[in-house]
Amino acid sequence: MNFATPLVPGRLVRRYKRFLADVIIDGETEPVTAHCANPGSMLGLATPGARVFVERSDDPKRKLRWSWRLVEAADTLVGIDTGYANAVVAEALAAGRIPELAGFTSTRAEVAYGTGSRVDFLLEGPGRCFLEVKSVTLSRRPGLAEFPDSVTARGTKHLGELVAEIDRGHRAVLLYLVQRNDAAAFAPAADIDPAYVEAFQKARARGLLALCHACTVTPAGITLGRPVPMAD
Repeated sequence: MNFATPLVPGRLVRRYKRFLADVIIDGETEPVTAHCANPGSMLGLATPGARVFVERSDDPKRKLRWSWRLVEAADTLVGIDTGYANAVVAEALAAGRIPELAGFTSTRAEVAYGTGSRVDFLLEGPGRCFLEVKSVTLSRRPGLAEFPDSVTARGTKHLGELVAEIDRGHRAVLLYLVQRNDAAAFAPAADIDPAYVEAFQKARARGLLALCHACTVTPAGITLGRPVPMAD
């Protein structure tokens, strides 16, 4: 998945109000305000002065011209836009790059299911497979990716809805997409959200297939990378 327009480097001034960030573009003196498409805590990724990459849009319908896409952290690039996780996975599914999810004849995105929810992807033919994608950016130890980076009641709800589909005789898969170049292993962050991790472990025991993939992150774009082993 390539970015629509070339990214522009700069330095982070601050992230605030969850979805806003002030950035000083290289060569400029006054900051611009960029949209930060990440509802999590962004633990370790929003340090003032961090090297960041933003993308400009000239769409007149947008309130903000700039969007924050990447940040340098721990000597690697990290994709902070959670919306791109689904785009990366959609591209990989179309190319048959995830063996555990190959062989289906239909792929639909954002399909209503559960109680007021939408599954990221519904794969059909033969059978039905409900695929939920989680964007992972947290790393507190070298090489170890973790999820979540803050309490996620929504994520816990999704686990219950995936289990309900398993009980109906369908397949359910949870794919953790690590938007970092340095992931060597993955573990759930039980100290951050013990309720989520407990629900995750129970869901796996009920038949949920959990997968994890790293990404190749560059200023040109983000693509699916190698599988990452998951800690029990």
